[in-house]
This record gives sequence, C-alpha cells and structure tokens, in this order.
Amino acid sequence: MSEATLILVKPDGVARGLTGEILRRIEAKGYVVTGLRMLEADRELLAAHYAEHEGKPFYEPLIEFMSSGPTVAIRAEGHRVIEGFRSLAGTTDPSTAAPGTIRGDLGRDWGLKVQQNLVHGSDSVESAERELGLWFS
Repeated sequence: MSEATLILVKPDGVARGLTGEILRRIEAKGYVVTGLRMLEADRELLAAHYAEHEGKPFYEPLIEFMSSGPTVAIRAEGHRVIEGFRSLAGTTDPSTAAPGTIRGDLGRDWGLKVQQNLVHGSDSVESAERELGLWFS
C-alpha cells in the first residue's frame, strides 16, 4: 500500500542550492516524486500550514523565515514514505542529526531565532493529506 507525503525544501535549502541534492536523496531512497512546485509562500498559506503553532514564541520567527524566499514543495509517494522521509531528513536539530541524513550531512545551527533545518516532512497520514491539500490545491 502506497502513501503520499508533503516534503518542503525550506528557503535555506533553496538559497544554498540544495534542492537537487535533496530530490536526489528522495529518489535514491526509492520514493517517487509525483508533484513538484517552487513558490513564494504567503502568510495565509504559512498560517494554515503552521496553525497548531500559533501563539507559540517561535511562531512569528518561523513565518518570517518561511516567507523569506522560495520554497520547493514536493509530493512524494511510496510504501511508508512518511516514516521513511522523516528518517531520511534526520532529527529537527541539525547539530545532533545523524550523519547520512539530510540535516546531519547538510544542515547546521546558524544561531538564529528559529531553526533553519532545510526540510519539512509530514508527520502522519492525516497531516500529509491536510498539508498536500494546502500546497498542491
């Protein structure tokens, strides 16, 4: 049984020219890219995407960061792709992410208000459906 997930190459990944490497790793893992678009996310889209974080101290810096440049939205499919991509991405903190993961190999802590950690991946089937509906409507 195949599932779909949303993967975002965040503005820091796009600005550093890592989109191709991230796509390469997704495809090398055996997942299929079935949707791809680059866009400048507006506040409305980001507010809907990060609604569960509204009111938290990092919310505004996160919205500011995510609207600071282009984002690449990827729809990827495959067996257990949600769990598999999150493992491929590595832990949220790039300083402690394992070598071999996207964040472990390519990310670092820049000492900023919000963690710039290159990628986002949906955390559940329900989140993936909601997020794919927002980014690929």
